[in-house]
Amino acid sequence: MDISNLFLENNAFSDADNIICSGHEEQHENYFGAVSPPIIQTSLFVQKNYQAYCDDMQHEAERFIYSRGLNPTVQMVEEKLARLERGEACRCFASGMGAISAVLMANLSSNDHIILVNNIYGPTMALIKLMAKKFGIHYSVVLDGNLESIANAIHATTRMIYVESPGTMTMNVVDLAAIARLASAHNITTAIDNTWATPLFQKPLTLGFDIVIHSCTKYLGGHSDLIAGAVVTSHERMIAIRDFSHQLLGAVLSPFAAWLLLRGLRTLPVRMQRHQENVVQVIEYLKTRPEVENIRHPSLADAAQRAIIRKQMFGFSGLFSFEIRDGGFATVKTFIDSCQLFKVGCSWGGYESLIISPNRGYNEPALAADNIAPGLIRLSIGQESPAMLIADLDTAFAALSAR
Repeated sequence: MDISNLFLENNAFSDADNIICSGHEEQHENYFGAVSPPIIQTSLFVQKNYQAYCDDMQHEAERFIYSRGLNPTVQMVEEKLARLERGEACRCFASGMGAISAVLMANLSSNDHIILVNNIYGPTMALIKLMAKKFGIHYSVVLDGNLESIANAIHATTRMIYVESPGTMTMNVVDLAAIARLASAHNITTAIDNTWATPLFQKPLTLGFDIVIHSCTKYLGGHSDLIAGAVVTSHERMIAIRDFSHQLLGAVLSPFAAWLLLRGLRTLPVRMQRHQENVVQVIEYLKTRPEVENIRHPSLADAAQRAIIRKQMFGFSGLFSFEIRDGGFATVKTFIDSCQLFKVGCSWGGYESLIISPNRGYNEPALAADNIAPGLIRLSIGQESPAMLIADLDTAFAALSAR
């Protein structure tokens, strides 16, 4: 797929610039005209008298009382993220898993059924399995993302369809608008982990999805120095998430982390353009390597997936995977350990390039169940020079040949 003009065609940059760089949420006049809003690092806000306190407690969701509920610095980020995703309301959390657990806990009860579509983030699957064991939640997994397969998995007790697109490790893309229509016809809530695409490259709420989740730790923060999560949805749906999962479970974002996230958002458009430009060059290099097969990135999608991508995506991030032909754990280990510029690390979305594999040497049967090849390697392409990244990969391939 020719992606060179995808940003310009869909106006992703100008839209984000308007929201991210706008002072709409930042209220500079309240902070002596400071261009960078201050960190309101406080646990509580005092009221002028007791009657004012009593009045505020009746409107706890909208008033500054205690920073577990509302904090001005956190609120700035929440309002920007809501606008970026075309949502009505956003709540930020202390981690991506805090956001994911908030959505699941607020929307599922004992004996409810959830359908998980595509390859889902590992800790999310672990949480679902724990909820099944402890709370009686039922679940089905639809790896192929096919609409007919999803329809066949629907039960009378199905309450949620939870999606990742592109999917974890495999990068499979599914038709979000079609899934949203199917769910709506059965009165089923839809939720998506949109971390890979960011709000710049995919806006699921505009395609009919009900809830969008982000690990802000990744591209939205962009500097590998914060842990954060976000949920964007309608005002109505946010009530249950806020009252139960945000307030009572308490995994809320700190003001300092919110300030770091706000800083990261300033450069999101330029960073995402660089990630896309870099990943294209690295993929072109990998295409020339005889040791490589099945490069998994949406820019290389087949005709059916390209049609879906054109409808719902505005660009591509720098996370992808590829398979080493006939690779196993020893091959994967040699390749990864031979890289110097690519660092071994479990996260992604920062300025640095990272490399890992889901193959741990003891879990190949589990990988096979998830349709993941034992020779799969995941790369997060950072902000470094593509020539340097390619040279590093060249060294790793040479190490394989020398074995």
